[in-house]
Amino acid sequence: MTTSERVRSERVRVGPADGAELTDVGSAPAGQVSDRVDAELVDRVRRRLAELDTMITPAVVAEAIRREAGGVLGDTEVLHALRLLRDELVGAGPLEGLLRQPDVTDILVTGPGEVWVDRGGGLTRASIRFADEHAVRRLAHRLAAAAGRRLDDAQPFVDAWLPACLGIGDVRLHAVIPPISAGGTCLSLRVLRPAVHDLPTLTAMGTFSSEVEGLLRALIAARLAFVVVGGTGSGKSTLLGALLGIVPAAERVVCVEDAGELRPDHPHFVSLLARPPNVEGAGAVTLRDLVRQALRMRPDRLVVGEVRGPEICDLLAAFNTGHDGGSGTMHANSPGEVPARMEALAALGGLDRPALHSQLAAAVQVVLHMARGPAGSRRLESIGLLRRDGDQIRVIDAWRRDGEPAPGHVALRRLLHGRGAQTPW
Repeated sequence: MTTSERVRSERVRVGPADGAELTDVGSAPAGQVSDRVDAELVDRVRRRLAELDTMITPAVVAEAIRREAGGVLGDTEVLHALRLLRDELVGAGPLEGLLRQPDVTDILVTGPGEVWVDRGGGLTRASIRFADEHAVRRLAHRLAAAAGRRLDDAQPFVDAWLPACLGIGDVRLHAVIPPISAGGTCLSLRVLRPAVHDLPTLTAMGTFSSEVEGLLRALIAARLAFVVVGGTGSGKSTLLGALLGIVPAAERVVCVEDAGELRPDHPHFVSLLARPPNVEGAGAVTLRDLVRQALRMRPDRLVVGEVRGPEICDLLAAFNTGHDGGSGTMHANSPGEVPARMEALAALGGLDRPALHSQLAAAVQVVLHMARGPAGSRRLESIGLLRRDGDQIRVIDAWRRDGEPAPGHVALRRLLHGRGAQTPW
């Protein structure tokens, strides 16, 4: 590794301590900053820092700024230049402030002046602006490199998790650059907040009624296998985490995820995280690998944070071999689409349609459907029951939020009572 590469690598690691100091610097009043602090000066300072054989600190950066400016910059101008360089070298640059806001879920950049943010109620334009298209592209390159991935003309897109060393939590990065993105670099950051709400909190928030809370508690007590379905951001993981929190303390819960989003309040919760391949394409650990490892860890409850690939085959096999009470989430627009969605995923693992329906009939009993309301609220819309119809599996409603008759109501009650669980009905 060359000196410049090592220094650049250490910049990524200059994290919380130096990053925090630079953040304080960046909060200085803007005032009337001299035109001498321009992009050309910042570029010269960046090149000087790349040649240094030392750890990059705010003091080192300030000295480099004064030397490149000929010693004629005042304190305010140095502070402004430090803020610009912090945006270039530390964390997520100008987007980091948004990422650290607790209500932000998504940040989308489609151009230097096109930064959009979602705080749970839909996209709104942010006031942040990049200097130009090159600044957006530099940030995309730096974040991709920090995640151990490449982003260049030969690989013009990247999908990866940002490392914890950046100090901005669990963030999923997606970026595309020209010529794939004709209008310029597009950057998407998805912030994964830990699913920490418990059932009483969700009831108080209006996610479901107190009667439905009692029904959900009966579902856990009866050790029924269930899947939480819904669209992106509908609250699937939040509901799953709350349900795992009421699993009896004597039971061991082993959870397989892409990212550590599930953090239930449970004394015996084991989290296994998948790992993408490195820049050479090696070292990947898939969800399917982890499901197989989890089965050797004596789980009382086996959980897959999001079922989205061939791991469905191993999961259904586990549910059919004595692992009751398992659960997971899945993207689906409605409960009725769950069998077809599972067919598609099982095909990736070599399981044909008849075999899938045969496995599914005995493996999963309940489907919980989450959806977002018109004002961004997250609500439990329905509870479905999987039932065999000939040689196929279909989902019938057992409870509906709108109060419409649910044909599976009696069947679900009998199933719960048959397993010794008390229901509010």
